[in-house]
Amino acid sequence: MIEIKHKETGQILVRIDADDPGGYCFDSARLSGADFSGQQLVRADFHNADLRNADFSGCNLEGANFHSASLTGASFVNAVARGANFTDCLLEGSCFCDADCSGAIFRYARLPNSDLTGANLTGADLSVADLRCNLNEANLARADLRGTDLSGANLVGANLMLSNMFDAKLADARMSRIKMEGAIGPHGQRVGAQARVHRKAVRPWWQFWG
Repeated sequence: MIEIKHKETGQILVRIDADDPGGYCFDSARLSGADFSGQQLVRADFHNADLRNADFSGCNLEGANFHSASLTGASFVNAVARGANFTDCLLEGSCFCDADCSGAIFRYARLPNSDLTGANLTGADLSVADLRCNLNEANLARADLRGTDLSGANLVGANLMLSNMFDAKLADARMSRIKMEGAIGPHGQRVGAQARVHRKAVRPWWQFWG
């Protein structure tokens, strides 16, 4: 049996009659402040759950479903959330530092004031999300950022190669040391897409032979 406790009070919030909570259904559960740290939660269902200030640090959340969950202030530090679904989640003030969220879905998610320093968001769907947050050194290669609000975001050192930023908002975003080769910019232009011109060798004006 697994007991999930409140991270501060130690109160037992839920008991799971299993050795592994992977695939467990927490749909619409009220688990504010829950301590899930280090748990194996592969394909767990947290749809519409109240998970404010919950601790998922170090968890394996591969394929987990958080659709429409309330995750304000939640911690996902060093978590593995590959392919997880965070569609329409409220994630204000959350922390994904060094988390692996490659291929995850954050469509319509709201993450203002969140910290995603060093997060792996390779191939993630972040379209129409609110990413007015810290993305310092984050890996956003091949990410879908169409219509995303990145106003004032910290993108210093971020990898945006081959990402799609069409119609994204970038006002006042900090973008030094970023990598954008092959990315599609806010106006639909592809960065570094200028065709290479193969010029015919021209001999010097003074050369009459060859």
